[in-house]
Amino acid sequence: MSGIARAHLIAADPVLGALIRNIGPCRLKPDRSREPYAALIAAVAHQQLHARAAEAILGRLTALSGAPIPEPAALLSLADADLRGCGFSGAKIAALRDIAAHALNGTVPTRRAAARLSDAALIERLCAIRGIGRWTVEMLLIFTLGRPDVFPVDDFGVREGYRLIHALEQQPKPRAFAVIGEAYAPYRSTAAWYLWRAADRTKKVK
Repeated sequence: MSGIARAHLIAADPVLGALIRNIGPCRLKPDRSREPYAALIAAVAHQQLHARAAEAILGRLTALSGAPIPEPAALLSLADADLRGCGFSGAKIAALRDIAAHALNGTVPTRRAAARLSDAALIERLCAIRGIGRWTVEMLLIFTLGRPDVFPVDDFGVREGYRLIHALEQQPKPRAFAVIGEAYAPYRSTAAWYLWRAADRTKKVK
């Protein structure tokens, strides 16, 4: 996190500023080696599962296809029965196939092509894919593409972290939280990272 981002967030929200000083430098490090297509396939595998179970499923997919994430055409060539054998549900298989088809037609951009698209444009086009919602695209923007100003207002952990540091009885509603988050722009991804850490610390204490 740059000194400018740190100073901005501390000034925008002194309570968040105290958390930033307590935790120290932001350790958000996007995986810039991963293509959006591969990130979306992995995201579908992780939906509604613990990380260990999802990684086991992806490991079986790798063993089946011979690649960490099979290329779109290769994935489309796999039989449903084989994908079910990896541990994917019927709904997830349909989502995987739709992601692969949209990668082939260019709707799912390469990293290079994504660099020319705004956050809003990526959210709009990727949310048209089966099984992909706004939150999934926001995670792609933050953790794969490294976009600096994404504020996932529907994320439980981010809202819980805000509730905890501000000693609120309830989490802010997403629409109100979006307004709150405007003060953190243009460093909302960093603010979200710190709010996740606030929620995580409470889990560890429990």
